[in-house]
Amino acid sequence: MANHLERYRQVAETLSGHGLAWLLDATGLERLVPFPRGVGGRQHTPLSSAEHLRLALAELGPTFIKLGQVLSTRSDLLPAEFRNELAKLQDDAPALPAGTVEELIVQELGALPTSLFAAFDSEPLACASIGQAHAATSTDGTELVVKIRRPGVVRQIEEDLEILQNLAAQASRRWAGVEDYDLMGIAAEFSLTLRAELDYLQEGRSAERFSVNFAGDEGIHIPQIFWDFTTSRVLTMERIRGIKVSDLEALDAAGIDRRDLAKRAAGAAAKMIFEDGFFHADPHPGNLFIQDGGRIGLIDFGMVGKVDEKLRAQLGLLLLALVRHDPDRVTAALLDLATSHQVTEPARLQHDVVSLIELYEGKPLAEVPVVRLIQETLAILRRHHLQLPREMAMLLKMVLMTEGLGVLLDPTFQLGEVLAPYAQRLAVDRLSMAAFARKLGKAGSDAVELGLDLPGQLRHLLAIVDRDGVEVHLRAAELEPLVERMERIGNRLVVGMLTAAFIRGVGELTAADTSRWQKWQRPLLGSGLGVLGSLSAYLGWTALRKRRPR
Repeated sequence: MANHLERYRQVAETLSGHGLAWLLDATGLERLVPFPRGVGGRQHTPLSSAEHLRLALAELGPTFIKLGQVLSTRSDLLPAEFRNELAKLQDDAPALPAGTVEELIVQELGALPTSLFAAFDSEPLACASIGQAHAATSTDGTELVVKIRRPGVVRQIEEDLEILQNLAAQASRRWAGVEDYDLMGIAAEFSLTLRAELDYLQEGRSAERFSVNFAGDEGIHIPQIFWDFTTSRVLTMERIRGIKVSDLEALDAAGIDRRDLAKRAAGAAAKMIFEDGFFHADPHPGNLFIQDGGRIGLIDFGMVGKVDEKLRAQLGLLLLALVRHDPDRVTAALLDLATSHQVTEPARLQHDVVSLIELYEGKPLAEVPVVRLIQETLAILRRHHLQLPREMAMLLKMVLMTEGLGVLLDPTFQLGEVLAPYAQRLAVDRLSMAAFARKLGKAGSDAVELGLDLPGQLRHLLAIVDRDGVEVHLRAAELEPLVERMERIGNRLVVGMLTAAFIRGVGELTAADTSRWQKWQRPLLGSGLGVLGSLSAYLGWTALRKRRPR
């Protein structure tokens, strides 16, 4: 703590000034404030704990503001009162002096902005605690936005992230109320998220990935990145102009069909999640602009999420269980999805899941109110102290924001109608032959890798035996069972190798030529299962024969 003592003291005094003594006690900061003030210490108006927490985070600067904004989306961690209050946090900051902006551009790009651009506006378009954006024009007339990271902000954020990690460790030991939550993991995930926002090169790469994913969609406009004028501290991109998606009067005046716009925006979000596995994690109205003809312009790619194969499989299991109205499978899928699997009251969890399913029983997926379903599910997770992984929490936040945007544009909007086809395909994919073949191929690959590793492990074992020697003490009566057991192991190894070869072959055939697989799948599977059945019967017969008394 000595390395950052002044900052620790500032955090402690700010929390004390807002009467957040419970946070001081939980994090071990109470010793830095000899006389902590009660609730409302510096406030004369009666405020709730949630309001005091918001004000305290705002005073502590960019790291804590971002922390509050992230926590405002974690329905699995915080009750609605705190989430709603933290969502009000605004990341505003005073503009940098024009001289500082010019100096930073020279340091990063090697020349004054007047030499690099045909025009450069020293008055920023927007200011935040991490950076600010300036309008510019390229030499060929393209309108640009130049984002500049504030000097010294990385050093301050890194100090704060280290402090947050230490405070999370203290709270994990001292605060009984969070013993079921992985505070250290939450702090580490937050650090990853914030560091990604600090790196403008990573944001530029994310924008290009979205551009590739939507290359064939004329209804989505992703800004071009100008890499010659981009570094980790400066990001130059095409400027997106249009009507703010929240300006309903302007949309109506421009003749934009808001109902169609809501469906297309939700469709783009569904594509990101279910097809691309890469989604914009912050689609608030300020990041969407509507251009001529209803084209959607998307900006700000600092916060993105990924749906990898594991998360896709977990989502598929959960959706399949929900479609089947199977409470046992829903419970198992939720436990598999959560980062912590310890449940103190499994019977109550099962009861809560049954109650959730009964709310929507008999309704097709398209008619299920998605937001209510997510909120009910998150309430169950929070009630049983089940924490979601970072990517899943970001995904749910994105879905909720998409639904809110859809309702803003069209009060009759139903997100389930848009998501249902994608979700059904994902659920059905869990039962498809292609998915089965992928699993078989993976199992075959694992078996082959095991076979390749085995000789090396045996050589290592023999080297140890050769160096140190080994003593074996056997009685004659013990030899026969040992030989029988070795015979059984040998038989199983043979079957395992044949099975692995079959699985590997099926996997490679499927990957190489899908049409050929569809033609041969029945003969191959029939023959393979027949051979495996015969081998299994043989093994069973030999095992019974060995067990007969002589």
